[in-house]
Parts: sequence; structure tokens; C-alpha cells
Amino acid sequence: MEQNLAKMIDHTQLKPDTTKDKIEQICAEAKEHQFMSVCVNPHWVSYCKELLKGTDVKVCTVIGFPLGATTTETKVFETKQAIENGATEVDMVINVGELKSGNKDFVLKDIEAVVQAAAGKALVKVIIETSLLTEDEKITASQLTKEGGADFVKTSTGFSGGGATVEDISLMRKTVGPDLGVKASGGVRDLEGAKAVIEAGATRIGASAGIAIISGEQGSSDY
Repeated sequence: MEQNLAKMIDHTQLKPDTTKDKIEQICAEAKEHQFMSVCVNPHWVSYCKELLKGTDVKVCTVIGFPLGATTTETKVFETKQAIENGATEVDMVINVGELKSGNKDFVLKDIEAVVQAAAGKALVKVIIETSLLTEDEKITASQLTKEGGADFVKTSTGFSGGGATVEDISLMRKTVGPDLGVKASGGVRDLEGAKAVIEAGATRIGASAGIAIISGEQGSSDY
């Protein structure tokens, strides 16, 4: 169970005060427990690639993070640079303001541009920031993620006051169907919470509490 669950976890460290020592720690933990990836800010991608060389732990990074309000061109540049530096998964934040303004075409093109920049080189997960959206907006964002060709739809950055809920995961899974990945991020702190979001349809979990989750202990997760 532990090994299978570990392969569903992106072991995450995205705090602004993350030090080099912290990066070394999460990479060592990811190797020990065989997590699917480490998820870090773009600055640390090259170092993580070096630390994880010779393992099957992937390097995941974030694009347009945490607000999603950078230009599409900036997101494309970030994506290409991250891949050059060793990332094989990128988690992009949609432009939440444009979504809430009803500009679906902009949001779709923003997603498509990152997907195209990563094509054949990295998985793309689209963070829709569920805590800021109405139910209809969550459905629309999930639909646009699928239409845009991304690999996953993801709940949260962990920086906007709310994280993954069973209800949101269930809604996202229902919206995108069985084939697209669904990533639960923020607030998954223990084994019970992980099982709940998986049962609701999550296929990946982003958490800083990965060790607590797989060991069945209580942990803390800001992401």
C-alpha cells in the first residue's frame, strides 16, 4: 500500500523561504520513499535534477505561480526553461481573473500555449484554484483544461486560503471523465485524507506531508 500510494504523491516544497537544505531534505525523502516527484519552485529545478540523478523520482515545477496572472508569453518561457533545466512535469496556474470575467477563450489559449511548449517533454497539470471559484466556474475550468490538452486538472496552489476537498475532486472527476488526471493539492495531511480524495477520483496528490500520509501519521500540509 505504501509503495503504491507513494507513487501518487508529489512531495512538495513551495514556500518562499525554502532553503537549499530543505531542497536537499525533500529530495532525500523522495528517494527513500519513492515518491512520484518532488514539486519545487523553478529556481530549484536544476539542483533537484542533480540530486535525483539515477533515480526514477521526477522533478515537477510550477508555472505562473501562485497567482496565474503573468502573461501567456511568460508562462511559455517559464515552461521551456523549466524543461531545459530538468523538469518533466509542470503545474501551471490559470488566469483566474479572466476565467471569472467569462473570458473562456483567453483561458483556453493560455492553457494550450503551455501544453504546446511542453509537448513531448513534460506532463502539464492545470491549477484552477478551486477556493476562488463557484461550482459553475470549477466545471468550466475543468472543461477548458481537458479541451486545452493538459494531462491533469489540479485543485489548488495552497496560497489562496483553501485546498482540495472531496466535493471538488468529485466534481472535477465527473467533469473531465475517467481518462484525465486529477490532482488534489492543499490540505491533504494524513492517510485518511489521502484515501478520501483518491476515492473521490484523485490520481495524484500534492502535499508537503507525504511521509505522514504514507506512514499513517498526522502531518501538516500547506500545499
